[in-house]
Amino acid sequence: MTRSSGYAAQAARSPLSPFAFDRREPQPHDVVIDIAYCGVCHSDVHYVDNDMGFSTFPVVPGHEIVGRVTSIGPAVTKFKMGDLAAIGCYVDSCRVCDSCRTDRQQMCLEGMVGSFGGFERDRKQRTWGGFSNNYVANEDYVFHMPTNLNLAAAAPLLCAGITTYSPLRKWQTGKGSKVGIVGLGGLGHLAVKLAAAMGAEVVVFTNSPGKLGDAKKLGAADALVATDADRMKSQQGRLDFILDTVSAAHNIDAYIACLKPGGTLCLLGIDPKPLSFSPLQLVFGQKAVVGSLIGGLEETQAMLDFCGAHGITADIELHPAGQINEAFARLRRNDVKYRFVLDMSTL
Repeated sequence: MTRSSGYAAQAARSPLSPFAFDRREPQPHDVVIDIAYCGVCHSDVHYVDNDMGFSTFPVVPGHEIVGRVTSIGPAVTKFKMGDLAAIGCYVDSCRVCDSCRTDRQQMCLEGMVGSFGGFERDRKQRTWGGFSNNYVANEDYVFHMPTNLNLAAAAPLLCAGITTYSPLRKWQTGKGSKVGIVGLGGLGHLAVKLAAAMGAEVVVFTNSPGKLGDAKKLGAADALVATDADRMKSQQGRLDFILDTVSAAHNIDAYIACLKPGGTLCLLGIDPKPLSFSPLQLVFGQKAVVGSLIGGLEETQAMLDFCGAHGITADIELHPAGQINEAFARLRRNDVKYRFVLDMSTL
């Protein structure tokens, strides 16, 4: 086994504390990564708080993992010692279902193997996340990191980056398209950067007047407060695509009204409560409300390469690993601009 150390929660909503554990013994196609940085995502907090009701404990969270390859199995062909590497939300899948064969491993029909909080496909070995000193994973589920990016600021690309990049690409964001981004947080600020780099005219909708200036600095052509009825009316029927990054319950009718006929609103946030909206605008405008979940392996590597080519990283606060509980507490009250990243070398 591979001896590891990190931070774990022992029960729902408990503080994270130092924790020693064993990862699996590296297999011929495995790489071992010395973790340099790991982003802190709302999903980590939701899991520790057992908000969805399926968390298991103890758990070492963390799924925005970047570092350097320190060991490779004898059959590894995609990496060499010393390469910069990354791991995202999942580390295995069945590889043979329709989803896996069409680069949608995140929707594997047998269930993807999450990078923490679950079991390997043998159903015996636990998966422990990136708030730790190392990771063992099959090379097919590990990504090459662009060498020109700040590694700490690039860590959130492994979740927030691909979560926003995938739908922007799927719905053909590019030059000439008008794209709305709802919410300017960890996901939203990266969505603005990515959509602008793709050539779109970007409009940001926020409930925080203090973020209007930030939206413009990030690349938005316009930004408005969603409670301003006149400003909202000015956007009606203008947008080809809207990416809604808000995870709290909210009314989406006003955003649907901003779509052109045939336009699409894509939901990224997950709230346990049902979503309510009127179907009238969908029917009479032939509009669509859809959802999106992270991205496939090839798509994730394409996202990293795109970010490398355009110099895109997250706006982060970097903290020592020992400040993980402070980061969780601030995330619970949405007190971050725009992502927390932990320096795992401080373990």
